[in-house]
Amino acid sequence: MEEPLKIVYSYKFEDGYEKSFDLLIDRKDLGFIHKRNQAPPSWAELAKYRCENCALDSSSKYCPIAVNLADITEGFKDYFSYENVSVTVSTEDRRYAKDTSLQEGLGALIGIIMVTSGCPSMERLKPMVRFHLPFATLMETTFRTISMYLVAQYFLNRDGKPADWNLEGLKEIFTQVGIVNRDFAQRLLEAAKKDANVNALVYLDCFASMVPLSADKIMEEIKQYFSVYS
Repeated sequence: MEEPLKIVYSYKFEDGYEKSFDLLIDRKDLGFIHKRNQAPPSWAELAKYRCENCALDSSSKYCPIAVNLADITEGFKDYFSYENVSVTVSTEDRRYAKDTSLQEGLGALIGIIMVTSGCPSMERLKPMVRFHLPFATLMETTFRTISMYLVAQYFLNRDGKPADWNLEGLKEIFTQVGIVNRDFAQRLLEAAKKDANVNALVYLDCFASMVPLSADKIMEEIKQYFSVYS
């Protein structure tokens, strides 16, 4: 069996306290490998705060994102989003580090789990996890997202299926992602005493919502870099 992808997020607070989370991702389907042994918390029940666009049927007792986020949510429930933290992200290829707010540092971690947990509304962003880039700027995220989408269209076209070269479907993907982010925040409000978890999701959602809004402008801005292909 092939070894899973491993991404380690480490957080060091100003008082010297450290937290570390190991994320294991299946290399073939990029699904999150769940390690939690205890029963999920009540706020993870699917019927509770169910997302407006949830496509899971009643046979699923729990929201898969909530189940996989439970340990992380528990770990940060007593923290404020504005706290300063040094974040180190280690992958098999390299290491990234940044001094930032807990809101930003935690948002990147939450984003991975939301995309890899089997939520039908989030799955189309899953290929980006294989090439995870923590702390990406809006321009970097937009470029990576559009590149991912166009690679998907290339494979569709190669297999004789209709392809969307005008990126119309990308806007719909982010519409659905926005609904999940909005509704999932209700779960985090119940799960945490302070605001680190929910504001990390708010930060993530604000960033994600800017991608389709800024895509045309950013594409025009970077067009000059591709003049060699003209």
